[in-house]
Amino acid sequence: MKHPIFDFNTARCGHLPDKRLAEDWIESLFYWLFSVGEDYSDLKFFLAREADLRIQLSELLRSAQVSGEETLQNTETFFLQLIALRKMLEDDLEAVFNYDPAAKSRNEVLLSYPGFFAIYVYRISHWLLQKGIPLLPRLLSEYVHSKTGIDIHPGAQIGKRFFIDHGTGVVIGETTKIGDDVKLYQGITLGSLTVSKDKAEQKRHPTIGDDVVIYANATILGGDTCIGSHSTIGGNVWITHSVPEHSMVYHRSDVVVRDNSPFPEPLNFVI
Repeated sequence: MKHPIFDFNTARCGHLPDKRLAEDWIESLFYWLFSVGEDYSDLKFFLAREADLRIQLSELLRSAQVSGEETLQNTETFFLQLIALRKMLEDDLEAVFNYDPAAKSRNEVLLSYPGFFAIYVYRISHWLLQKGIPLLPRLLSEYVHSKTGIDIHPGAQIGKRFFIDHGTGVVIGETTKIGDDVKLYQGITLGSLTVSKDKAEQKRHPTIGDDVVIYANATILGGDTCIGSHSTIGGNVWITHSVPEHSMVYHRSDVVVRDNSPFPEPLNFVI
């Protein structure tokens, strides 16, 4: 008997990546990659942990229906490419120290900055997506979304020394392009003007130039929208058109300040 909602004949639930394994792998990889929390100076321990991570990645790739030969090749290539990925992440980490006076130590950033962890997961998931790995990149990006409140689609293209401060509520869409030395604050949306399915292959999200600062709760929409390099976007603005280089964009509102003492009682006149 066919289920009225779920078609068991076409469902392939037995061939999906293990969500919990994916989450454990990306967390363990973080601690291993940055040598946090354990004695990674012990070479045997370091190599043994690397071997475990390789096995886990291979299992995830196989469950994502990657062929055996491609699984072996992608696993080997990934760990070779980790040198370059680690260098990009070290530059991202350095950007935190350059721009955030509250950052006191390397371990503080590694262990307590949600923006840096979200960037780390993005760079890993983006690499996997570029290799054509199905589903796993989105599993990883949604895990960090649930953990940090920062939603970065792995298809976005993000440059060097990227910094997200605070970060809660940040949304970066699939076709977003972000240059080098860009800084974002909380509540920012880099989104699409339309959600039509027939535009799935088009550029739907904005382009952000180099050395741009975007303050809290700004919304920038549209695939044709470009924010020129060296611009500052103020908080709470809504942008759907391009902005030239070296611009400052801000939202003007009236703020009324008055004495907090109670108003005097009105006088009653009888005429």
